[in-house]
Amino acid sequence: MRRRSVPRSATPDTAGDAAARALLAREGRAGRRRQAAPVLLGLAAALCGIAQAWLIARLLAALLAPLLGNPAGAAGWPELLGAALLALLQAGLGVAQDRAQLAAGIAARARLRGAVFARLLADGPADERPVGERATLAVDRVEALDGYFARYRPAAALALLVPALVAAAAALADPVSGAALAVAGLLVPVALALTGIGAAQASARQFEALQRLSGRFLDRMRGLPTLVLFNRQEAEAGSLGRAATELRLRTMRVLRVAFLSGVAQELLAALALVCLAIHHGAEFRAGGGDLAAALFTLLLVPAFFAPLRAFSAAYQERLAARGAAAALAPLLDAPVEAGGLVLEEVPPRVVLSVQDVHLRYDPARPPALDGVSFRVMPGETLVLAGPSGSGKTSLLRVLLGFRRPDSGRIAINGKDATLLAPAELRRLSSYVGQRAHLFRDTLRANIRLARPEATDAEVEAAAEAARVMEFAAALPAGLDTLVGEGGYGLSGGQAQRVAIARAFLRDAPLLLLDEPTAHLDPGTEAEVLESLRRLCLGRTAIVATHSRAARATLGRVLELSAGRVVPVARAAG
Repeated sequence: MRRRSVPRSATPDTAGDAAARALLAREGRAGRRRQAAPVLLGLAAALCGIAQAWLIARLLAALLAPLLGNPAGAAGWPELLGAALLALLQAGLGVAQDRAQLAAGIAARARLRGAVFARLLADGPADERPVGERATLAVDRVEALDGYFARYRPAAALALLVPALVAAAAALADPVSGAALAVAGLLVPVALALTGIGAAQASARQFEALQRLSGRFLDRMRGLPTLVLFNRQEAEAGSLGRAATELRLRTMRVLRVAFLSGVAQELLAALALVCLAIHHGAEFRAGGGDLAAALFTLLLVPAFFAPLRAFSAAYQERLAARGAAAALAPLLDAPVEAGGLVLEEVPPRVVLSVQDVHLRYDPARPPALDGVSFRVMPGETLVLAGPSGSGKTSLLRVLLGFRRPDSGRIAINGKDATLLAPAELRRLSSYVGQRAHLFRDTLRANIRLARPEATDAEVEAAAEAARVMEFAAALPAGLDTLVGEGGYGLSGGQAQRVAIARAFLRDAPLLLLDEPTAHLDPGTEAEVLESLRRLCLGRTAIVATHSRAARATLGRVLELSAGRVVPVARAAG
């Protein structure tokens, strides 16, 4: 075996805000190269705007000079043509900037969504979040970060660079005007801070409401038949309506903050324009002043505040991103278990030895496993029996690598299995659970999920061994018949045979079965047990079950109770 190293992620900060900031900063550094393109294009567009304002100011000054009793200026068609060309260039740069921002957002979302999916898949059943919440994390929360990377970060950079550039250009024409614009620019963060107090908390509460609504809606849609049977559909519709109303109210609070910040921004722009007009008017009344310079500085006011308006609008994206990042950080920043050993090849047979294994999920609760020990040889089937909560499923989770035991030893062929990477434990095993989950695809594709590179002949052989062909032959397209999501269109026994066919196709030396005949009628259970007996031949098999038929027919029985092995009573001799 060779050792593979897996990097550890940073330990999450105890404060949600700090963890969110760290996540956003880390992802911002990762996408810095893509985010530089819209900034450079925005700077180029700003330079075009400054040059265009100067040409227009000269043209207007030449037109207005006779009205003011001054000699006509020299500006004319060249300035008009130059301004038109600069306007076209500026529009083209704006389109290119939008595309660059879109690309930056797409790249950031793809990177984050890949990381979220990787962590969710790595945690597997150990992640106890409801399915709706996990779907919200991978879809809505990641989607909410798009504006932060596509708009906010470029806008924040341009809000610093472009106003400074415009103020410098204004100062070259008139120092007082440049200073006035600089002061107005410094007041913008103050206005944003005053209008944005509590906005981050409002955005976080909005996302919490969205997550609750998404999770509840998905769970209720899945359980819709049950709700109808118990006549609870009206009550649940009312609950969903109240959750939707809560989301609407929280969304309106966030929008109210955005509206107030926009009003403050427009008020500052109007004040800056009035101040410049008063200043230049006073100069003209005093008999001085440069008309072209005055018009130039007035025309620069929109160019000065345009990136600040964009930043103000994008600031709401930052608030939304902080709320989304606070939810994603615990998942993405959770410590990754150290890399384990990787098998060079899967052994054809395994001897499984479990010695004094302990596992506790919560210190306040009794242990799930309390000193469990047993040994299973190749070709032997061990039946784990016992009441619910006795530790059967917990033991299977440990053997599948989804939980690490607190103490004890698990050996495969005499070597410590806890040194293996969790994925390697799953390479060694085939698993069949209580309910087979079938995807909306053909029967053939659902079976091939166990080994995607398998040939059609191998898939058909596995289907034959699991007795899938007995019912598939009567379907319109045989194994190529499309089944609905969750196995819609098949009975429970038929879906379970498909799961057994997956195990046949995987052909792993260790077989782990968790209540494989639960929810089946006696006739169907007998048929499934027959398939399972064939599946267990030559393999090391562990079956967790309540079924008396399984206990009687599959193999040696190990009784569990409260996480302990129940001693077998010996007959007096």
